[in-house]
Amino acid sequence: RLFGKWSFDDIEIRDISLVDYIACKGDHATYLPHTAGRYQKKRFRKASCPIVERLACCLMRKGRNSGKKLMAVRIVQHTLEIIHLLTDQNPVQVVVDAIINSGPREDSTRVGGAGVVRRQAVDMSPFRRVNYALYLLATGARDASF
Repeated sequence: RLFGKWSFDDIEIRDISLVDYIACKGDHATYLPHTAGRYQKKRFRKASCPIVERLACCLMRKGRNSGKKLMAVRIVQHTLEIIHLLTDQNPVQVVVDAIINSGPREDSTRVGGAGVVRRQAVDMSPFRRVNYALYLLATGARDASF
């Protein structure tokens, strides 16, 4: 139970491609989103980091907030309280749905050499979709708060 209040048991990931990259079941159902795990040591290991902790880590950007994880965890806790009061749903499920909905499915890349640059539409990997969705959520929250 996250913060001793919200259960991870009934969390449903409705996008089948993101099931492996949104960690909220089994061992990843933590009491606090602060595991002090070393998730950057190997490629794709951060996929096993609890998703609420990844959201807290995304809030620790922009210099003056770097390293202040307890502050970020407190912000996430207050945010989940507000979500619960407004929606009367499990706020972890709301966060998972927000990550699924805000991750883009398509991106563009630069194709061509010798000075001629064209943009080519490409599909996005599920892992990058989760990473980019967390980035967009944290950046939007930061922009809206100041």
